[in-house]
Order: sequence, then C-alpha cells, then structure tokens
Amino acid sequence: MSEEVEDVLKGLTLKVYRYVLKQGRPVGTREVQRGLGLSSPSLAVYHFTKLEDAGLLRRDRGDYVVDKVFLRSVVRLSHMLIPRYFFYSIFFISAFILELLVFRPETLTSGYFFSVVVIFASALTFCYETAKTWLKGSI
Repeated sequence: MSEEVEDVLKGLTLKVYRYVLKQGRPVGTREVQRGLGLSSPSLAVYHFTKLEDAGLLRRDRGDYVVDKVFLRSVVRLSHMLIPRYFFYSIFFISAFILELLVFRPETLTSGYFFSVVVIFASALTFCYETAKTWLKGSI
C-alpha cells in the first residue's frame, strides 16, 4: 500500500471508504451522510474528494464507486468485509478440536501435549487479531 493511500485511509475517511465498499454499488453523498450519521453532506463530499484524489473512488453519474480496493487484510463476501485472520482462526480452532477429539492417544505424551499447546496458542492469537481488527474498525 502506498504511503499516500495509508495517509488517506484513516478515521472518518476510512469509514466512508468502507461504507462505499460494503454497498457494492454507486453511492450518493446524502446516502453516505445518512448511513454514517455525518453532520452535513459537505462533510461526505470532503471525504469523497480525498478518496477520489488518492485514486480509491471515482464518480459515476454523480455517485461514487470504488475504483481500487486497498484493504488487503480483508476478504469481501457479498456485503460483508471479513478479516483474513478470521479464516486462520477457524482453521486453528478446527485443528484444536480435531487434536482433542480424534487424534488423542491412549497415553498422553509430551509430543501430544506440545502440539495441543501450540495449536491452542495459534488459535488464541488469531482469534485475538480477528477481534482486534473487527472492533478497531481498521477493515
């Protein structure tokens, strides 16, 4: 991601960009104002202009559409933006459950204990990163 784009995608401008990206269709100024609870349409226009100057949005018959997707840490499914960490979390949680239920030996060994601890730590780390990304709103 270029420095210019990183500088632009912060705060309310990031929220406007995410809103337009989630809609998946051309979005007008008033729609963004109402959708994000902005104080005036001119505030939405200001953020649209910043995003347009950075090359992230373009005008299409008076409305704005996403020109480039620069959120590399997310996957877009329909109208949802899901952090990539979410999929790693699901993988490690599944591996942890499989390790406990399917691959459990009759006698517990240090190798088995080590693998359970490593898988659990990995699952916990990715769950934490997923929650942090979702709650912080950096997607």
